[in-house]
Amino acid sequence: MPTQPTIARIWRGRTRPEIADSYEAYIKAEGIPPLERTALGVQLFREDREHESWFTTISYWPDFESMTAFTKGTPTKVHHLDRDPEFLIELPEFIQIHRILVDRQGLR
Repeated sequence: MPTQPTIARIWRGRTRPEIADSYEAYIKAEGIPPLERTALGVQLFREDREHESWFTTISYWPDFESMTAFTKGTPTKVHHLDRDPEFLIELPEFIQIHRILVDRQGLR
């Protein structure tokens, strides 16, 4: 039986709308694959606003220890991708860590 996630690790960053498509392709190619290999699951969201585009990545972990092993230390520390300074309006300073209290999918 697959392990259920108990932890969600949430990263948010924003870019200019005119380069949002390029950043989306970049984060899908460079940021998501390592999470797909190690986390129980990962989601990437995009919200386009008039003057900025927001990206949110949520990865799901069975426990704090496995997330800490992936981050090689402090899970709240941001590990920027090499080209993040080129794309992002500002470099995010923190990651949010949330315990999952309810996990229901497929609700109607």
